[in-house]
Amino acid sequence: MRNQQLLNTFQTIFSTTETPRIFFAPGRINLIGEHTDYNGGHVFPASISYGTYALVQKRNDQKLRFYSQNFSHTGIIECNLAELDYLQRDGWANFPKGMIKFMQERGYNIATGMDILYYGVIPNGAGLSSSASIEMLTGVVLEGLYNLTIDRVDMILLGQKVENDYIGVNSGIMDQFAIGKGKKDHALLLNCETLEYTYTPLELKIHQIIIMNTNKQRTLSSSKYNERRAQCEHALANLQTELPIKSLGDLTVEQFEQWKHLIKDKTHQKRAKHAVYENVRTIEALQKLNDGKLADFGKLMNESHASLQNDYEVTGLELDTLVSAAQQQSGVIGARMTGAGFGGCAIAIVEKEHVDRFKIIVNDYYTKIVGYPATFYLATIGDGAKEITEEWRV
Repeated sequence: MRNQQLLNTFQTIFSTTETPRIFFAPGRINLIGEHTDYNGGHVFPASISYGTYALVQKRNDQKLRFYSQNFSHTGIIECNLAELDYLQRDGWANFPKGMIKFMQERGYNIATGMDILYYGVIPNGAGLSSSASIEMLTGVVLEGLYNLTIDRVDMILLGQKVENDYIGVNSGIMDQFAIGKGKKDHALLLNCETLEYTYTPLELKIHQIIIMNTNKQRTLSSSKYNERRAQCEHALANLQTELPIKSLGDLTVEQFEQWKHLIKDKTHQKRAKHAVYENVRTIEALQKLNDGKLADFGKLMNESHASLQNDYEVTGLELDTLVSAAQQQSGVIGARMTGAGFGGCAIAIVEKEHVDRFKIIVNDYYTKIVGYPATFYLATIGDGAKEITEEWRV
């Protein structure tokens, strides 16, 4: 949607002639390190060019009015600064409501209400973290609109708190961190236990990151995500009967193999194996990228998907079909699911000269097996959440 169209929509919806301020928060892909974040391990995400925009202006009263161009059928969702409890009927608007509520509770002075239009170019339910994008976007809106000084990591932690305590999804810190601290042309290795992080350049001169959407939507809170987390917690508790560890991310592969007999439930043992091996792969992936060994990095991506398929069991027909087809094409360095799984998206790193043929062949095969087409997006790595008022108007 063109900038002027969005501006016109904002002015029409909220009956104003004022020019709003503009903010943007990206979505994210995770290059490798899946389901390791809540297991105290490492993740390796990057913020992408697709994300969520907010057009916003302050009000003189206590009203909050939310409108989404993506869910225009819901119209304006209205509440008051003093009435920010979770309401199922408010649907998507619970994400910004939760962020405002927790920032107020943290002591940030949000004195008046606002009119805010959201417009996302992240496919809904695709697993590219549209919810965290809205949370971090709302955070930078509040920071800019009310002249607040907010440590970015504190904002990130509040975004995670919204997911955990307000929405009810027991997710880790990766999504908000990648979106809050993203950096153009860089990936970010994050230790989810300590929140230490390292940027590494990701400038793919002759390669292209392709996001492949299965078009099977997933609803995270009603998926088996919380079940997987609980299984890992049981496995950790078993290991802690003999080992002085805080998380599965503390273990080397050798230590896990030596002590895995402590995990009595075989399914729990498989879940823990994935968490341990994936964490080791992720740390190794940073080194491969720094050394310029992109082919080795791709091999680790492929191993990651196999582990998510066989040990963590979060892929399913759609993701496995897409990834398997992708891995067999010419010019493909590696491919894997990204996000929580259970539908959503996969990514592939493909030589640019093969991209057009890749999309046709993979989509034909996917459609034949699954019964409907996939969607392909060419991703670039961009900055994290920020105000873009000036550049947006150029």
